[in-house]
Amino acid sequence: MFGTQNLSLFIVSAILLNLTPGQDTIYIVGRSVAQGRAAGLLSAAGIIGGCIIHTLAAAFGLSAILAASASAFTIVKWLGALYLIYLGIRMLLQLREATNATPFDRGNHWTIFRAGLLTNVLNPKVALFYLAFLPQFVDPAAFSKIGAFLFLGAIFITTGTCWCLVLVFAASAISSQLRSSETAAIIINRAAGALFVGLGLKLAATR
Repeated sequence: MFGTQNLSLFIVSAILLNLTPGQDTIYIVGRSVAQGRAAGLLSAAGIIGGCIIHTLAAAFGLSAILAASASAFTIVKWLGALYLIYLGIRMLLQLREATNATPFDRGNHWTIFRAGLLTNVLNPKVALFYLAFLPQFVDPAAFSKIGAFLFLGAIFITTGTCWCLVLVFAASAISSQLRSSETAAIIINRAAGALFVGLGLKLAATR
């Protein structure tokens, strides 16, 4: 279908891979727990936007640059790591703002969405994953391999979006009572900030 092969296996694999805890999962849960459902949804939207960019990059061969160039991989890796560390430190230093779980001001919506987008786009491991995973399910005889890439990417993104929504609603619901306490909210935000710093350090250590 649409130039693909073993589509059923791909769908099952996509679901299982999305369920596997990773940087995006931890990031969404951290935002949802620390700042509420609105921030979680915006972060999830940003990460899904990043997945769309990675799909397009894989389809048009841009991800191959990261696979072929150690310098390009290192640059993107450090940009992503530094950005995650920056987000974590910012949460640690702005606890009063971070504990506010009320609906976000309009000016904050883009900031939170952009943060999710950049954490995904600036993770070279995600780009290489798309480049390594999707081609296995593209039929070598496909009339349009770009079309097959885009179709597979759309399936992967759809299953990922469903899982992201589950994470957001579950994490924000569980933490809603905790965030009503100022002391608990401060502890949660400190933990989330430290978590983001840890994710940045982990990404920096990637080879």
